[in-house]
Amino acid sequence: MEVKSVGVVGAGQMGNGIAHVLALAGYDVLLTDVSQSALDAAVSLISKNTERQVSREKITAEERDAAMARIKTTLALADLGKTDLVIEAATERETVKQAIFEDLLPHLQPHTILTSNTSSISITRLASRTDRPEKFMGFHFMNPVPVMQLVELIRGIATDEPTYKACLEVVERLGKTAASAEDFPGFIVNRILMPMINEAVYTLYEGVGSVRSIDQSMRLGANHPMGPLELADFIGLDTCLAIMNVLHDGLADTKYRPCPLLTKYVEAGWLGRKTQRGFYDYRGDEPVPTR
Repeated sequence: MEVKSVGVVGAGQMGNGIAHVLALAGYDVLLTDVSQSALDAAVSLISKNTERQVSREKITAEERDAAMARIKTTLALADLGKTDLVIEAATERETVKQAIFEDLLPHLQPHTILTSNTSSISITRLASRTDRPEKFMGFHFMNPVPVMQLVELIRGIATDEPTYKACLEVVERLGKTAASAEDFPGFIVNRILMPMINEAVYTLYEGVGSVRSIDQSMRLGANHPMGPLELADFIGLDTCLAIMNVLHDGLADTKYRPCPLLTKYVEAGWLGRKTQRGFYDYRGDEPVPTR
């Protein structure tokens, strides 16, 4: 099946990035959110980001204009029923995602493929609540979407081969690389990345190192582009905690227990860059460690 139109659910950090790359690759994109202001902000950000790509000569002004013309927005989730592929990029909460798919089902075309950009929730379980588990996949982009090259494709237990191939073709047309992952908690990237971030938080919690020394050690000692605590702030500490809980609950192994300090930061509402405070305070000219 050839995918020509794509519906994107959620106009936040991930959703607007997904809409951006899809439109540049020539897909007709229909972006939805519960808030008109979120949709307006997303289109404005995509316009700014594509303008930056033009100034850096990554794309031409004509390509930018054509991409922006392909993006339409709607507040009505039902409107996405006419698309060939739906990518859900809403909040990382299973109840929210289930409700979205439930509301979409009556409006879908028979051939429409459903996917979720979830970073850790069971694809098989999400698919089982729909009328098309064989046409359901995990379609996990990395953040920031326009920059990162990898997309994890996760098959649920019922996902059929034509669905996988159709999604693989989309990834290839985006100029990205697909990694096929099995449907187990955290898939590949977060199964490896989140315990490392969690261990960095334990290293801080136990006083082994300061925020600055931990991040410097991994940047300069392991050649990571960002330190693990800086990266956690970028991802969002609430998202990191949610994924650690999925790993801990799903694999029943104490090595995945979330660090109490990570929980404490989330309880304080210090979620990283998006709230201006996390392991660093971003309210001044330079980020300052909070511990």
